[in-house]
Amino acid sequence: MKKILILAANPQGTSPLRLDQEVRDIAAGLERARKREQFVLVQKWAVRPEDLRRGMLDHEPEIVHFSGHGAGEPGLLLENDSGQVQLVTAAALAELFELFVGKIECVVLNACYSQVQAEAICHHVDYVIGMNQAIGDKAAIKFAVGFYDGLGAGRTVETAYKLGCNAIRLAGIPEHLTPTLQQPESHLYVEHPKIESRCYETLLQRGSLVRIKAPQGMGKTSLMARVLTRSAKQGYCTVHLDLNLAEERDFASLDKFLQWFCVSITQELQLPNRLADYWDERFSTSKVNSTTYFERYLLPQVGSPLVLCLDNVDLVFPYSAIALEFLGLLRAWHEKATTRKLWQKLRLVVVHSTEVYIPLKIHESPFNVGVQIELPELTREQVEELAKRYQLNLTAVEVTQLMAMVGGHPYLVSEALSHLKSDQISLEQLLQAATTEAGIYRNHLRRHWSVIQQDAELGEALKLVVTATDTVRLASTQAYKLDSMGLVRRRGNEVTPRCNLYRVYFRDCLAFS
Repeated sequence: MKKILILAANPQGTSPLRLDQEVRDIAAGLERARKREQFVLVQKWAVRPEDLRRGMLDHEPEIVHFSGHGAGEPGLLLENDSGQVQLVTAAALAELFELFVGKIECVVLNACYSQVQAEAICHHVDYVIGMNQAIGDKAAIKFAVGFYDGLGAGRTVETAYKLGCNAIRLAGIPEHLTPTLQQPESHLYVEHPKIESRCYETLLQRGSLVRIKAPQGMGKTSLMARVLTRSAKQGYCTVHLDLNLAEERDFASLDKFLQWFCVSITQELQLPNRLADYWDERFSTSKVNSTTYFERYLLPQVGSPLVLCLDNVDLVFPYSAIALEFLGLLRAWHEKATTRKLWQKLRLVVVHSTEVYIPLKIHESPFNVGVQIELPELTREQVEELAKRYQLNLTAVEVTQLMAMVGGHPYLVSEALSHLKSDQISLEQLLQAATTEAGIYRNHLRRHWSVIQQDAELGEALKLVVTATDTVRLASTQAYKLDSMGLVRRRGNEVTPRCNLYRVYFRDCLAFS
């Protein structure tokens, strides 16, 4: 059961708002929602600062919704005992919400110019929605109803937020970009200042391209999320398209794949699907159709630079006929920015794990232009800092023992620290079971083992690596595959196991295979 605390204030002397209609429509929407039994609505009117505090203490809500007036930098307008304006600053609000960390999941500030307060609160709450400019009554109500319709249907906060924005647009009101969703940068994220700065600086450049390549579990997703958040705060439009969302049928042909690609980006931009207006199946090609769709529809619709992040691009590699054309298309779009002003809006981020085996021509490959980013392992100092963020007091010897097993692999280190924090086990117990089916890494190791079992040559190559006492030279294909899986560390043409965890586990598995 989630409790929604609605706080409404319309002080004397401020313009009248239809707060009663907003709350009534929210309640009506939740009453008819498919998951209505999961929500309880609590209403507080003519809210004063003490009512805000008491409401949170008395009702312990998961969602706090404020409807009223905002004043930008100065703060939100609540009421005093006389019903006059009582200003509450962003700092005061952030301090209050800090006292409820871990309890409140979402805050909605349905008030003009409330983005300042949203940004302050989001340091302590996972999701905070504010308004980046003035918002009219009708738009505010449409957003609130669409947002809670989404939550009532069991959708995530992110999707509910998009539904709220879309509700404004469906109503024909030109304020769908006013609500903004703020999310905190994870306190468990390990910073890579030089890498992050390079990404930010590159994406400021017109028509830029960033390539992020790293094995699984090295933090590509976290870096990408950080880059997109920073780009959004810069005023850029951002789209994250994960190729994992494509189905097998979408890879049936280049035509089907590029149609899925264009439609998916259209949906992320919350624009109407007009693909049929630009897709000429009779006299044109799918690459030309895609280019036309971007050039004549999508890019003109976006008022700011568009950062398009394509995640898990390596999923297209096995479909060589599609991959050759698609990757060539990305390179062509990147080149267009040198001569066409419209294409300078497009900033590409290409994220992949595996090496590219497709025979791309030099002038048609997106992998030899732009800026390449490779993520390093964590240093000892970073592991120590991460342990502190988990509120663990690991000794220098314990840090050494942990890294002797998993090295500086971000996922493996974080998984260990998380279990030490929550499972109340010792590091000695954790490490003792780590390489067995009873250990915390069993699912991670099994997934890799299932891949190895499907490729006899890859299994033999890995067997050479984990049984050797020194570096091993492998055929380039096997070396690339094992490196892409994150199982080995490459030194030129030679490899070693990435960490002792992999050495011991796969040595045992391969001994009995």
